[in-house]
Amino acid sequence: MLIFLLAYLGGVLTIFSPCVLPVLPFIFARSDHSFRRSGLPILLGMAATFTLLASLAAVGGAWLIALNQYGRYAAMSLLLLMGLALIFPALSERLMRPFVAFGGRLQQRADRQTSVKGSLLLGVAVGFLWAPCAGPILGLVLAGAALNGANLYSALLLLVFAAGAATSLAVALLAGGRVFSLMKRGLGAEEWLRRGLGVAVLVGVVVIALGWDTRFLSQFTFLSTASTEQELISQLAKPSLSKQHGTQQPGAAIVAATSAMLPLMPPISGATHWFNSPPLNSEMLHGKVVLVDFWTYSCINCLRTLPYLKAWNEKYRDQGLVIIGVHAPEFAFEKDRHNVEQAIRDLGITYPVAMDNQFAIWNAYQNQYWPAHYLIDAQGRIRDQHFGEGAYQETEQMIQTLLKEAHQGVLAMNEGLVQVAGSGATAAAADMERSPETYLGYARQQNLVSPEAIKRDIASHYSAPHALKLNQWGLSGKWRISAESAAVQASGGAISYRFQGRDLHLVLGSVNGKPVRFRVTLDGVAPGADHGADVDAQGNGLIREQRLYQLVRQSGKIAVHTFRIEFLDADAEAFAFTFG
Repeated sequence: MLIFLLAYLGGVLTIFSPCVLPVLPFIFARSDHSFRRSGLPILLGMAATFTLLASLAAVGGAWLIALNQYGRYAAMSLLLLMGLALIFPALSERLMRPFVAFGGRLQQRADRQTSVKGSLLLGVAVGFLWAPCAGPILGLVLAGAALNGANLYSALLLLVFAAGAATSLAVALLAGGRVFSLMKRGLGAEEWLRRGLGVAVLVGVVVIALGWDTRFLSQFTFLSTASTEQELISQLAKPSLSKQHGTQQPGAAIVAATSAMLPLMPPISGATHWFNSPPLNSEMLHGKVVLVDFWTYSCINCLRTLPYLKAWNEKYRDQGLVIIGVHAPEFAFEKDRHNVEQAIRDLGITYPVAMDNQFAIWNAYQNQYWPAHYLIDAQGRIRDQHFGEGAYQETEQMIQTLLKEAHQGVLAMNEGLVQVAGSGATAAAADMERSPETYLGYARQQNLVSPEAIKRDIASHYSAPHALKLNQWGLSGKWRISAESAAVQASGGAISYRFQGRDLHLVLGSVNGKPVRFRVTLDGVAPGADHGADVDAQGNGLIREQRLYQLVRQSGKIAVHTFRIEFLDADAEAFAFTFG
């Protein structure tokens, strides 16, 4: 319940953010009408439309982006006509006739049959245009929606956020209606007030159409509610709200006085698809030793564990070990069945993999990490768990112990441990301090130092700073920054990063599915022998699919470098940096 309270309070706070100003003219345009028949339907339509669009955005399809953009065009056209109708009564009379048919009357004299429908339609239009400041609270909600997809829980969170915003706007609307009535009685200027509102509506349409609502109003940092929202998060949010990538963390063996106290294996039902196997369940696995591995194919920490998982599968499969990979997506493109199938094939994974797009298995295990390993004995009880990379020796020794228990100690096996050496992105990380995982989407973004303010979900120009400090990065060129990625809009766009580590990886994709060329440099020159597996010595590379690309693998002395990637074609999409 705390996260719902947090979402509601975050919505209420939007009234104090400057980015709500462009939609106020549309709200106040009917402030002198009945709140029940006019103001309330507007707010309901706005909240419902925002919730639907934000929920569907989690699916990540390009067709949804186009649908939303066309919806914005239609909404701006409708509101433009509404503004003109307020200014010119003669035009209002003409426009009224065709719109009465579907309840969208554009002038002020709304009768009992069409006022509710017209106000609701106005609210739907405003919902397409409403882009509240995505501060920490909305960022938290959107990040969760992006991870979990369009489901009832994320939709309810977004609806609660929209309800909070509607609550504060309702208070403003009621107050505005009283002020409007007083001005009409005091000045006798109803016609001029109506025309003034019409002008305000037209100005609002122009401001939103040109992107000035985020470009200009984002400069008013003194009105930002971010600090208040962050304080609410720290007071109310639980640590379990976020999923985390595990790095080198100690294993957590489960110890109990008796086997009856050990937790039972949670169900592995709810997968949207199975690869390399028919659907499995707990009953089918009774008598087997099971290793459940939560992973996702763009996660570098997950990729570096794969050589061990594949080796264990090869060595112990015939002796009763069943490895189940649970693919829980982090980014929207990882929910695509074709992408996952291609990754499994490219990575050489032959053990069963469950596609957990709805996080059903993830939630059953109450998991929070990529990667995460759970070892289950032949009686179906969890005996060991480990989060992140490392502890391979301890995990394999536990596999051997559980197999011996399952066969009552008579199993003959080679008790030596597997020796693996990954290549490319699956190679073990260097034993050194390295730069942190860095997301480029605004939902989890940090250390971006381009001087321009971020324009969320709007194409805009950015410039790289003259100098970068360690772990800082910058954009140059024309980019569109969304909740989980940054997409370059024209050739020549680039990303610079001052990093520490042996390897540099970047999750990349193409917005339209077409190949995108890019070029990489280290400290201003071609990487040469330090090029990664996905570029040549001159730094040239090609994006063909959505996945993690290894761009730098230092072969000599490892040092701090300034990395730069320039995209020679438009429509490249960058998600997250990881280092090794």
